[in-house]
Amino acid sequence: MSYLTQNLDVVLPRRPSDAWSQMSNPMSIDPQRQTPLLQTIGLTKRYGTFLATDSIDIDIWPREIHALLGENGAGKSTLVKKIYGLIQPSEGEMRWQGKPMTLAGPSEARALGIGMVSQHFSLFDNLTVAENVALGLDGKEPFKDMSARLEEVANVYGLPLDPKREVWRLSVGERQRIEIVRALMQDPKFLILDEPTAVLTPQEADQLFIVLERLKAEGRAILYISHKLEEVKRLCDTATILRGGKRISICVPRNETAASLARMMVGADVKEVKAAAGRRTTVPRLVVNDLNMELDDPHGVRLEHISLELKGGEILGIAGVAGNGQNELFSALSGERLAKDPGMIVIDGHEAGHLSITSRRKLGAAFVPEERLGHGTVPRMKLSENALLTGHAASGMVQHGFVNMAAMLATVDRATEIFDVRKAKRDPEAASLSGGNLQKFIVGREILRNPTVLVVSQPTWGVDAGAAAVIRQALLDLAASGAAVLVTSQDLDELTEITDRIAVMFHGHLSEPLATSDASREKLGLLMGGSTLPQMEANDAVGA
Repeated sequence: MSYLTQNLDVVLPRRPSDAWSQMSNPMSIDPQRQTPLLQTIGLTKRYGTFLATDSIDIDIWPREIHALLGENGAGKSTLVKKIYGLIQPSEGEMRWQGKPMTLAGPSEARALGIGMVSQHFSLFDNLTVAENVALGLDGKEPFKDMSARLEEVANVYGLPLDPKREVWRLSVGERQRIEIVRALMQDPKFLILDEPTAVLTPQEADQLFIVLERLKAEGRAILYISHKLEEVKRLCDTATILRGGKRISICVPRNETAASLARMMVGADVKEVKAAAGRRTTVPRLVVNDLNMELDDPHGVRLEHISLELKGGEILGIAGVAGNGQNELFSALSGERLAKDPGMIVIDGHEAGHLSITSRRKLGAAFVPEERLGHGTVPRMKLSENALLTGHAASGMVQHGFVNMAAMLATVDRATEIFDVRKAKRDPEAASLSGGNLQKFIVGREILRNPTVLVVSQPTWGVDAGAAAVIRQALLDLAASGAAVLVTSQDLDELTEITDRIAVMFHGHLSEPLATSDASREKLGLLMGGSTLPQMEANDAVGA
């Protein structure tokens, strides 16, 4: 029994009041309609000679949760941008309730009843919940009335929000609620959700699924984009699989396995991720001693008494909802922010708390940040130039003060071959790659340096099953070579697949690590929500 099913009286949304019923009635969507709610016919998008989507046909019906699956770069984003009016198709037709539909922009899509919740939030931290919601509406409703309606809709769907709270004070799960409630306030008949559970705890994801099932029961349609295939199997009625810009298959996810869905997405069996047999741990290679770090950002998180020890040959996972100090910890470990005392961070026996990023790389450390563009790479620089930015300190890319272009290109070529980085030419700009392929390049660039310590944040966030398997196997292989690997991830399946121990970040504190074999999803979810191990042990004792 899940956490939520034990607490249905808390989670299930209450019945609408008159304020909500005055909105257009969602049940007016006819479940017996003989034509799809949304239909695309031969929908194509060309960029020069490149076909981003190629003659895609898709039917989406009322009372349906329809999954859109595919590798990174398969055409999913291009397709939904056309449906939402963000870009125009080159060829083909869209139909809404059986009638031809041409959209000049998102406002026309919203007017028809199409809503969209993107993977990346579009919120202003210094504004309140109500002010952020108002920016996404047409502005015709008085602000006071809109705030009251916001609170009403949020409560109706079991997504409670305080309209007066500033966004920077909210958890990432609460920010996700704002995006969803803002879309629901426009009374959509069709809702597009892009990776909606990427930043949620297991309990928050369960609650979202209850909301989506309710929306489906009201007669609405949902297009659901996710790389979490077990989630798709649990929730979705139908799945359309894209590959290389083309529709490859339509299936019923419940009748498939995660492996068969992945096979349709990538066109081949996804290799099983396996740890090397007999992997041994060696000496401590990354040690953090009572690290405290004050805020340098009014919206940041203060790190308090962080301690950990990571040995060579070991992978330590750090779980947690985004915004609980993971970025601040990465900055401290990488040298983007210096510790108060040199001994607070020790890399391979060397006190590194006061050392720069370059000096830490010279000690054998490597770093992969969460943000691919702007942090992990410079978008308008070529891949070779981006390789130089992180590789110049400890590689053959700079010799006697001169840049070695051959060595830079060799790094790009090796990363391309070993990590299956798919690109249009040998050395393109970073921004031209899809998210998954850019992630494979960044991880590959760092691993090919054979670091003794690797700190990687969200290694497979938004990455398809095939690319995720490549990256996870590379992390396991690096640990098997004797490196210490620290992985921060919101994907609990990922952490349980590749780590030896898992700790949880919450409000700038790090829990004691659990052996991965003892770290159940429920236990990790509770830690991510602020419970402590002593509290859980006490509850277990009472239950016994």
